[in-house]
Amino acid sequence: MKKLSLGVKILIGIAVGLSIGFVSPEAASLLSPIGKIFLRMLKMLIVPLVFFSITNGVCKMGDAKQLRTVGLRFVLYIVVTSGICSAIGIAAAAAVGLGKGTTEFLDPSAQVDSVSYNFIDNVISWFPENIVDAMVNANMLQIIVFSLFLGVALLYLGERVARLVMLIDEATETMLKITEFVMAFSPFGIASLMATMVSTISGATMKEVISFLIADNVCAIAILFIGYPLMIQVMTKLSGVRFMKNIAEPMIVAISTTSSAATLPVSIRTAEDKLGVPENIYGFTLPLGNTCGMNGFALFIGLFCIFSSHLYGFDITPSRILQFVFLGIILSVGAAGVKGAGVVMSTVLLEALGMPLTMVPILAAIWPVIDPAHTVLNNVSDLTGTTIIASQLKKLDRTVFNSAAEKGA
Repeated sequence: MKKLSLGVKILIGIAVGLSIGFVSPEAASLLSPIGKIFLRMLKMLIVPLVFFSITNGVCKMGDAKQLRTVGLRFVLYIVVTSGICSAIGIAAAAAVGLGKGTTEFLDPSAQVDSVSYNFIDNVISWFPENIVDAMVNANMLQIIVFSLFLGVALLYLGERVARLVMLIDEATETMLKITEFVMAFSPFGIASLMATMVSTISGATMKEVISFLIADNVCAIAILFIGYPLMIQVMTKLSGVRFMKNIAEPMIVAISTTSSAATLPVSIRTAEDKLGVPENIYGFTLPLGNTCGMNGFALFIGLFCIFSSHLYGFDITPSRILQFVFLGIILSVGAAGVKGAGVVMSTVLLEALGMPLTMVPILAAIWPVIDPAHTVLNNVSDLTGTTIIASQLKKLDRTVFNSAAEKGA
């Protein structure tokens, strides 16, 4: 078992949990405390993980001077593309009505008060009056906003706060290690949650989950084979088809390993040898994108926000849609770079939306199916942005770019 990857262990846990739930609901009830402990550990991670990882992510963008050249362009690229991917997810989910096919998660006995909704008041509520109070109450939007302010301030102060930046970096590494510990327990927790869920979930809900999987992968394929090549074609005047041929190797590595970190060395070699990008550009953009450029997760957030809103009976208003896009950008930028982080960050998302965590076992079950497409999107997005920036700065070797595909590389 020690030689198996976490993903395989989670799949085994899902299979065991499903079997227990189908065969013996009584046994599932006895195992339910394990799932509850796992959920509590996930909640334990949320506030410190988001606070440190987002602050640290901003700090890693380099100094203020560097941001004004390559850094500022690439950061803007990450923000814009993450927002677009999130918006695509929102539009697709709304168009097909994801989550509308079941009322299982709605509580018909709940008393719903009539509340006047104000867009401006909603936006104002994102900004904390007291960050300690926001952390105590796990107000994720307020914590995210404060983390952004803190990260930018540290970025501008530079060397004067080097020790504090180092401390935050070390705290981030510590939280990632704790996350690894929690995720090592996840196969047992997920098995318990699946066993409990399978005895209660309806066929209608399973149909909605399958629809979600299809919508996620269809959107990812459209962005991958239409969106990115079109961006290359329009913004660099180079062939989008040739670009996709040139980056075939990192795409294969990404989809087979589902690890952006494992794909990074291949992406670096491809950027220099097949795209013609100089080291002083890809040496900054690709590692930064590997940490902060998570277009696949942004797409998921857009889809999931609409999906969960329908499941739980939350109204979808213009300000809520703006909030969804904002979360798509910020949570994808702040997503932790560890295995199983998608499930952890989805827990953060549910908390930020004020929704219960009853969807966590379902998310854990579907994650292995959507993770490959998300990883490919993340890595191709980084290479796309790197190529565009090199072209805009007139530092792209177009001869290398064009000859790589001709050689069949």
